[in-house]
Amino acid sequence: MAHAKTSYVCLPCRATYKKPYGALERLCPRCAGPMFHAGSAFAAPRRRDTAAWRTLSVLLNAGIGFHKSCCGGPGYRPRTLPEVRARLAHARRTGEPAHKALVRRELP
Repeated sequence: MAHAKTSYVCLPCRATYKKPYGALERLCPRCAGPMFHAGSAFAAPRRRDTAAWRTLSVLLNAGIGFHKSCCGGPGYRPRTLPEVRARLAHARRTGEPAHKALVRRELP
C-alpha cells in the first residue's frame, strides 16, 4: 500500500515537493532551508507569479495550510494580496486572530 503524500513548500526557492505524510526531512533539496508543510490539497502558483507567492507566504507564516477536510478541500483561502490585506485590516480592527480572519470567505 502506498503512503499518502503531502506538499512541502520552500518559499525562498518558490518550489514544492511531494513527500510522504509525516516525513522527517523537511529541508529544501535546493537551498537546504526549512520547508512549510502545505498539505495534500495544495496547488502551487507559477514560479514567476510574485504576488501569489507573497500571498502564500502570508498564509503559511500564519499557520494556514491546504489540508483536505472531511467535506472536501481546505476551505476558503485568499488568492490575492488585496484579499489578504482586507482580512488583515479586519483582524487589526476587530481583534480577531489573523489566522481566523485570513480564512473568512466574507468580511462583515
